Amino acid sequence: MTTYDDAAELGDDLVALRHDLHRHPEIGLDLPRTQERVLRALDGLPLETATGTACSSVTAVMRGGDAPPVLLRADMDALPVQERTGVEYASRVDGAMHACGHDLHTAMLAGAARLLADRRGELPGDVVFMFQPGEEGWDGAGVMLEEGVLDAAGPRVGAAFGMHVFSAVLPHGHIATRPGPILAAQDEVRVTVHGAGGHGSTPHRAKDPVTAVSQMIVSLQTMMTREFDVLDPAVLSVGSLHSGSAANVIPDTASFAATVRTFSDTTRDRLLSTLPRLVHGIASAHGVGADVEVLPGYPVTVTDHDETAFAADTAAGLFGDERHHTLEKPLMGSEDFSRVMQAVPGSFIGLGAAPVGADLEEAPFNHSPLAVFDDGVLPVGAALYAELALRRFAEPTASAAAEGERR
Repeated sequence: MTTYDDAAELGDDLVALRHDLHRHPEIGLDLPRTQERVLRALDGLPLETATGTACSSVTAVMRGGDAPPVLLRADMDALPVQERTGVEYASRVDGAMHACGHDLHTAMLAGAARLLADRRGELPGDVVFMFQPGEEGWDGAGVMLEEGVLDAAGPRVGAAFGMHVFSAVLPHGHIATRPGPILAAQDEVRVTVHGAGGHGSTPHRAKDPVTAVSQMIVSLQTMMTREFDVLDPAVLSVGSLHSGSAANVIPDTASFAATVRTFSDTTRDRLLSTLPRLVHGIASAHGVGADVEVLPGYPVTVTDHDETAFAADTAAGLFGDERHHTLEKPLMGSEDFSRVMQAVPGSFIGLGAAPVGADLEEAPFNHSPLAVFDDGVLPVGAALYAELALRRFAEPTASAAAEGERR
């Protein structure tokens, strides 16, 4: 039987685990119930298991031979989203939902651990299973790196692979890779404008922060098209805007928060320095003050060319060339798996999890309260995780061979 055949036999267990996680989502770095559920799923397997101290992570090592270890990662946290899918296993936690499919990632990686346990004798090297909290803006990967996940097996891992499901765009069960930049850097900017409140009938007697903020937002969008090279992509989106409490009252303050996405350090650094200059200039013109807070986020996710070619070959070998796609363009989403990719070579893989027959252009995308991910891809992901470890040992990449020569 193939790895996928064995994964399909685990299907009911994987679905049960995924549904349990979906019903009980947890947000951020502290995921006690999720951690406990993962530990139960791994119980009885030949693993050396440890939990984090700064977050509710689970790191498990399966011992093999002397080849460099391989790391497989799944993120476990949910989003502050009120679910509206209507599925039978919908979230039972008000204001929290696995709207990005991390429950699938977790179930798939737990399934891969079971598949590899049955093939432990075929493992020339150790496998590190990285179950990570806090991907959604909490930098859980950075926390786990600080706690030594890359060295959990003893020797540092030689390659690392992450996976992400999509509820739209990519067909059900299809796999996507891209060498080089695949996801953007992400930073956050928060602006608070301080004016002087007053009566809505006499704005000349006040200092209106609302009009200043309005001009700032429009001017920022103009700045993106006039000061930055369109061939070096950058996106700025304001997702939060707050001010006032009554139609006839000019408030004292107004605020907004924006996400910034870039693909080069040059554009990233320039944008984050240009933005405060523009905001302060507009504030000065309106006679108000402004506080600008820049919150650095995740770097660009850059995959290793050799490891990505290997991942593509593995996916095509498992499921056929017609189910593997090379992305022509990077995506504007961001990932803290970029931290891992900065430290060791590896790849980040997309997996289509839209329901069979869904309109891929109209289906609600990740982070939507209506996003639905199909259970049918769970064996696909579990088998792919397992095969990445098995084949990565058996067929060293060019980069691994070069590293061996240097040693």
